[in-house]
Formats: sequence, C-alpha cells, structure tokens
Amino acid sequence: MRIISLSQDTRKNVLNDLLKRSPNNYGQYESTVNEIIENVKQNGDKALFEYTLKFDKFSLNADNIVVTREEIEEAYKSMDEKLVEVIRHSAANIRSFHEKQLRNSWFTSREDGTILGMKITPIEKAGVYVPGGKAAYPSSVLMNVVPAKVAGVNKIIMTTPPGADGKVNPGTLVAADIAGVDVIYKVGGAQAIAAMAFGTESIPKVDKITGPGNIFVALAKKAVYGYVSIDSIAGPSEILVLADETANPRYVAADLLSQAEHDELASAILITTSKELAEKVSEQVDIFTAELSRSAIIQKSLDNYGYILLAEDMNQAIETANEIASEHLEILTRNPFDVMTKIRNAGAIFLGEYASEPLGDYFAGPNHILPTNGTAKFFSPVNVDDFIKKSSIISYSKEALQQIHKEIELFAESEGLTAHANSIKVRFEEE
Repeated sequence: MRIISLSQDTRKNVLNDLLKRSPNNYGQYESTVNEIIENVKQNGDKALFEYTLKFDKFSLNADNIVVTREEIEEAYKSMDEKLVEVIRHSAANIRSFHEKQLRNSWFTSREDGTILGMKITPIEKAGVYVPGGKAAYPSSVLMNVVPAKVAGVNKIIMTTPPGADGKVNPGTLVAADIAGVDVIYKVGGAQAIAAMAFGTESIPKVDKITGPGNIFVALAKKAVYGYVSIDSIAGPSEILVLADETANPRYVAADLLSQAEHDELASAILITTSKELAEKVSEQVDIFTAELSRSAIIQKSLDNYGYILLAEDMNQAIETANEIASEHLEILTRNPFDVMTKIRNAGAIFLGEYASEPLGDYFAGPNHILPTNGTAKFFSPVNVDDFIKKSSIISYSKEALQQIHKEIELFAESEGLTAHANSIKVRFEEE
C-alpha cells in the first residue's frame, strides 16, 4: 500500500479522491432509472414481468411472483444446519441490541391544564430490498428486517431478484424467515424499488424502503425519496483504522482487507503516527493479498482507494479521521476509549484489537447498514427510529391558554398572519 505523509494538501487530495465514489456522481444512469420508474408507475405488474424477463431471464407472472412456504422450506434443507443456527444466533444479538433503542410515547402535564407529549407510532409498511446473485448477504437481511420488527412495523415485505430458474438465494430466504419478513417477491433492480414506492397489482406500496443494491437501485431510491422514505443512498464500503505504535500490524492489515475485498471501489485507509507500523502493515497487506481468494478485487481496491497516511501526532490523525467520516472506524491505540471520545464522525466505531470490523458485520448486534462517503457527519446507522414516526401532542385548558393568548397574538401579527392571531383571539372575545 502507498504510504503518504499527512498534510493539508494530501488530506484534501484523499478526500476528493474518496468523494468520486459517491452515487451522486453517476448521473449518466439517471435517465434509464427514471424511465424504469415511470414504466412501473404507469404499467404496474406488466412492466415488472417484462423487466424480470429482460434482466433476470425469468418469466415472472402473477402466479409465481411470491416466494412460497415450500420454497422457504427447501432453502432450509439446502443449507448447512450449523449456518442456520449461526443466523439465528446473530438475529438474536441484533434483536437484543435494537430493543434497547425502543422509545415510549410520553406526556407531561401542569396544574393549569396544559398537556404536552410525543406519540410514538411505527410505520405501517416497510419494504426491504435485497440484491441477488453473488451480492446476496443474509447478514444484511437481518440488519434491515430486525429493527423494523422491533419497532412494531405491521407489515414487512421484501423484494429480491430471482435466478433464471426462478429461485432465490437460499441464505436470503432463511434469513428473511428467521427475521420475520411477511412476504417475499421475486423482483429486483430499479423496478423493484419503483414497485414498492408506488405499488402494483401484486406488490403493495410501502412507507419506507431500506436495503443495499447496485447503482441503479441506489439511484432509484434517490428518485422515489419523498413518495416514500428511504434509509440512505449507500456508496461503496470503507474502513479507516486509527493506530499507534502499539497496534499489531498483522491485525491491521487483515482488517483493512476485510473491506477491500467487497468492491473495486471500496476504500481501506490506515492513519498512524508510527512509520514502523506503516511499513509493516504494507508488507502484511502484500502477504495477505497474495493468499486471499478475492485478491484481484482487493488489489484494484487498494490501487484505487487504499492509503496509509502517516500523521505527525495523534491529534492530526484524529482530525483527519473526523474529516473522512468513515463508515467503519477501528481504533487500535494504547487507550482506544480515550481516542474514541474525540471522534465526532463515524458510522460504527470498533475499539481494541479484538473488535475487528467483521464482528459488527455479522454478530455483535449493532447495525451494519452505515453511512458512507463522509455522510457519517450527518447520518446514523439504520436503527429502530428509522421505522417509527413521532407525533406531537398538545392540549391546553381555557385557563392555560388565557394566560398567554396575547403573546401568541402579538407573535402572529408580527409575522403578518392575522388569521393565526384571530384563531386565538376569538376564544377570548368576552374579554
């Protein structure tokens, strides 16, 4: 991996390089996506069936669009029983973590008859998109569905592309069943997003769409935002390791490559105060890359977006980490908890040498659907709050309103909204 000394210029160059990976930079595909969305919006199932035949080579119709219980049972039989138990264990950990995020409606009252509060209501329908083929990840199914179930969403549907034989990835089906999906539809791509956003004869309109996908799926989610809510427009995966001379270079290298293997656009960055560590990590990266099965993808990822940044001190390292705002941030320093208190921007933070990134991807419980491309500066991981709505509650007695009605009228009149003022004033005309 290339080793670069940190400065204002090199930090700016790295940031600009990383931002090139944003889905916002793929405008050339937007017209195609918009055409697909409009077709589904106008023609419903007919458009879905045509696109599925065109892109997935499967003849979809109203009779085979829904995954049957028999197909789910077949998926269980085709999988290693130990893996099924691991998925169950992971789902339990994810559920336990997200249950701690649950909110309750609350009310507060005063003696003058004022009642204020917040009513928490789960959304009615959630739609989860799951990629097919080699990009099918049962762990992501759990991360999308379990928080929605914990939130109390009434109906959760899933869309995922079928193979040419009409079958869906067994791991996807098993994870969906364990997590509690209500209905699974054999539809993929931008057309699946459009179907969930607007509804068709077979697929109901949902209130929120979550889940990863390719650039067409990402742009479709962007296009339907406002008609429905979405989780985020996810970019390629990324990891940043913040380390000092105490870090184990073999661990650091292994963790960097855990994300580099995702995608040729994935980013793997080490920021360290130790030149010796930087050099040893670079050596270990070469050793691991030669051994790993996805070495071609890893090498292109590292060539494109892999960096070892050598910082003058830990303050400069932390400042740079906050600027990059990585999806995954590992802290491998003498006192990782102290460093963590200075981190403002990161999707998920892993502390210490035994909290490697895949622990969060698969098993620990916190959500692995995280903000990418610097959006951790203002976005959060998927969580239970993504599947609830909050309604403000306001109730005043006549006595309570009487004490402050003239203040409200003055405020409204200062804004030129005399009807607002009158709405309060008519209640005290006897005065």
